[in-house]
Amino acid sequence: MTVLKGMAEIEMCCLNSRESFEDNKRLLKSCMEQEDNPAVRKLLEADLTFLDRIQVQMATAREFLIIIRLRDEKESEVFPYLNRIEKTLREQGFSVKRAGKEDIKRLLAVYFEQNVTTERFEDFDGERWIVFGD
Repeated sequence: MTVLKGMAEIEMCCLNSRESFEDNKRLLKSCMEQEDNPAVRKLLEADLTFLDRIQVQMATAREFLIIIRLRDEKESEVFPYLNRIEKTLREQGFSVKRAGKEDIKRLLAVYFEQNVTTERFEDFDGERWIVFGD
């Protein structure tokens, strides 16, 4: 509370979280394609269904974000300022990681669409429908 009260520009946001199972699902699909034994193939299919179910259930996990709104900060002062805030948060026992482009797209998808299962997000709405060379 000391950190949060001491920095007026800090805001908190709580979102649904999600886990990624895509690598495991790809491996199971690959094994299913190569498997000759129908019983083993059926077990692999059951594992794939199980991973899908778990991924949806994990959507109820929570992720807490600390948001810093920078107003009237000079561009040259932004990163030193954020570094000080990160250091203060770490000293108080918080785990700190700056969100990258993919993190931000995932957070926005969860926040606005409640989309917890998509792995890759578009940079632009409808981007997946563009076919080059047509």
